Amino acid sequence: MTASPSLKHVAIIMDGNNRWAKQQGMMGVSGHKAGVERLRDVLSACKDHNINVLTVFAFSSENWQRPEKEVDALMSLFYLYLSNEAKKLKKEGVRLRVMGSRDRFSPKLLKAIDKAEQVACEGDRTLVIAADYGGQWDVAQAAKKIAQKVLQGDCAIDAIDSGLVASCLDLPDLPPLDLLIRTGGEKRISNFLLWQAAYAELYFSDALWPDFDREALTAAVDEYGNRQRRFGLTSDQVSPEPSA
Repeated sequence: MTASPSLKHVAIIMDGNNRWAKQQGMMGVSGHKAGVERLRDVLSACKDHNINVLTVFAFSSENWQRPEKEVDALMSLFYLYLSNEAKKLKKEGVRLRVMGSRDRFSPKLLKAIDKAEQVACEGDRTLVIAADYGGQWDVAQAAKKIAQKVLQGDCAIDAIDSGLVASCLDLPDLPPLDLLIRTGGEKRISNFLLWQAAYAELYFSDALWPDFDREALTAAVDEYGNRQRRFGLTSDQVSPEPSA
């Protein structure tokens, strides 16, 4: 089953890697490695559903507070993914983009990000990796850009509106977010895409991320197809009853 034409941009909070590893009697990093494998599968499945953009929450602004050993392992895994996957993504027609603050990444990782984005710079589909990203950070940095415009005389205060804010967010050219999925059973969005998710449909899966397979994605897509997106309108306005 393919997605409805309106489903073009899906975001996923990939939660449950550590719990999955614990269930398997493994170290936490093994769960994250399994999560990388799952990302490959889900990205491929997105093509079957005509989903053009997949944005995944790989590392949040708050994740820096995790144990140093785990953070180091995650940074190493991110580096390996970028180094190993860029050419594959290019071959599959997938553009790679990374969103988030890069201030705390090592020079080695920054170089890997730049190289991967250059290699996989074109494609009919897009994979966005949110790393050192937080929705509050995104809105705050947009506010700073707008404040700078005002100070420079390039923007009047009365001209500030939602469109201007959206244009100052990280990767503002991405299409509107249609569906936000969170795996792992938790029912919160954890500071992810706060502005972009304003009118997105939310879907929460009990599956831990390494177990979130093609069938699980299809279930989310099917659920999305059964919902009516009203954007503040009434049901009758969105789907008016046919006249007699």
